[in-house]
Amino acid sequence: MSQPRRRRATAVAPATLPFDLAGAASSREPLRPPLKWAGGKRWLLPRLLPLYEPHRHRRLVEPLCGGLAVALGLRPERALLNDLNPHPVNFYRWLQRGLRPRLKMENDRALFEAHRRRFNDLVTSGHETTREAAELFYYLNRTAYNGLCRFNSRGEFNVPFGRYTTIAYATDLTEYSRALGAWTFTSGPFEALPLEPDDFIYADPPYDVQFRQYASRRFEWDDQVRLAEWLADHPGPVALSNQATERVVDLYTRLGFAVDYLEAPRRISCTGDRTPAREVLALRNLSAPPPAA
Repeated sequence: MSQPRRRRATAVAPATLPFDLAGAASSREPLRPPLKWAGGKRWLLPRLLPLYEPHRHRRLVEPLCGGLAVALGLRPERALLNDLNPHPVNFYRWLQRGLRPRLKMENDRALFEAHRRRFNDLVTSGHETTREAAELFYYLNRTAYNGLCRFNSRGEFNVPFGRYTTIAYATDLTEYSRALGAWTFTSGPFEALPLEPDDFIYADPPYDVQFRQYASRRFEWDDQVRLAEWLADHPGPVALSNQATERVVDLYTRLGFAVDYLEAPRRISCTGDRTPAREVLALRNLSAPPPAA
């Protein structure tokens, strides 16, 4: 096994790729994610694209696909996209069908609270996979505070009303159906994913920080370790990003990953702090191209 490599932190500029839905002439052209997503990795695409391009013949697998920024940026022909949170997965499955939201959508506190109650009623009554649930999730995501996605132990969405002056709600999301049409979406534990030996895996787990209530079940340190060991067992190429806490860096270094450091832009902060966040990019069975000058 080759010795893991450590590199100094490099700043990554925001992606300047052509995120234009109307002019999507190429099947590989990146698309702007339809959801707001704390910790989304659209900014990381300039580093991930050259890593994935030589492996474009491989299926992309994301065990924690989140806001879908990476898959919509890389635009693989084949993809297996999983998340622990079933609600974005349900939304993406309805996007595959060509979703045109019919829900009333306004930046109004009373309407937001009514729609949140209705969404939680659908969840608790077992109707969380319906079209209505998908449309409500889209509205709540666009309207809730800081674009957060947070649930209590009963699985109920509990983010408060946001503080936006204006919100652009899409009433026609059919542009995504072509991009997502051939991809497979699942929701469940990452260990259950039916991997192929040559899959290209990109993993972006919840940060190793105090807040981890991204779904009804918390993502604890034991989950971080299980994910890292699962990734290390994969014979194909693997890339992982996470906050560069000491124990995250030690974990992936110990497992033989090549470790690089990045200064990530801080998109969402309740305090207004926009200081770049230090992140780690851990690679295995991959040769990283040098960062752009």
